[in-house]
Amino acid sequence: MQNLNWQRTDLIDESEEVVLHQTKEQKDTLEQSSGVQIEDKTAGRVKITDVQVNAEGKKQIGKKEGKYITLSVPTLTLEDEDGFEQLEKALLENFKTMHESIAWKEDDKILIIGLGNRTITPDAIGPYVIDHLHSLEQIDDKFVMYAPGVTGQTGYETGEFVAALAERLQPKLIIVVDALATRASDRLCKTIQLTDTGIHPGSGVGNQRKEISYEMLGIPVTAIGIPTVVDAPVLIADAVEVMLRSIAARVAERGKPSSKLSLSSWRPDINKELDMSLVTPIFGEWATWTKEERQQLFEETFAASHAQLMVTPKEADYWIDKYATIISTMLMNWANDL
Repeated sequence: MQNLNWQRTDLIDESEEVVLHQTKEQKDTLEQSSGVQIEDKTAGRVKITDVQVNAEGKKQIGKKEGKYITLSVPTLTLEDEDGFEQLEKALLENFKTMHESIAWKEDDKILIIGLGNRTITPDAIGPYVIDHLHSLEQIDDKFVMYAPGVTGQTGYETGEFVAALAERLQPKLIIVVDALATRASDRLCKTIQLTDTGIHPGSGVGNQRKEISYEMLGIPVTAIGIPTVVDAPVLIADAVEVMLRSIAARVAERGKPSSKLSLSSWRPDINKELDMSLVTPIFGEWATWTKEERQQLFEETFAASHAQLMVTPKEADYWIDKYATIISTMLMNWANDL
């Protein structure tokens, strides 16, 4: 069988070892054994996960040393102006904190790179941010902005473009904006990740290009990423998991008097601990398998026909425009305070 990575994700808080820190004991074990420091907090409706990875942590979870900040509003919708306002405020505050150690001079430049293919909507967040910055009435004179396209369009490595610009301009900081991949459908377009570790252009869809990072350029690099795509088999696995847990919850509740008291359609709590053996008469033994075992089944089933299929929300163009506005406005507000 072809060895495919259905668990592909660019979000550090979705990497398996970080996900498994839900209890304090698990969190302490992770921090002691792998050098991964995790802090969870909230700012209004925004969930914030702050992860610091050191050299030992890099070996354990396969993520670069550095700081990762993930901001998420799980209930966010396109019409949710309050949610977007809270997300933008939290983004600005955390972006300021990440760069507060930089000593700025009046003539320092900031190179902003918008990665991605503007002709493919879920990959266009980077170019859209550059467009929005150019459309603002006043552009901070510290900014130098560029959307280099993708290697398939230019025939030239994106990292080489950025390296050439960095060598010529010698900016104090490089900010890279790009689309990311997630392994959870409910994270699509509801999350922003900040990191000072740089980025591999195209990594979200499995294309490994030249890295844009401090190690490669000798200049600090901050990456801003928005998850806009998910692998189709992961989406199917998520849907099956929700379906099985929903049915198990309904079966468990069926004989209880409380189920007869609801005046409207009753919706079960699928996040609580459930006895999955309740659905074996319906679906057979595979319903009691672990999520990892079912994942292996999907790997074998979809290895050929769906290996390269990725999914994005149908309103992707609206989401991309919203985030382009948020990020460009945040960058201008941040630069005005330097």
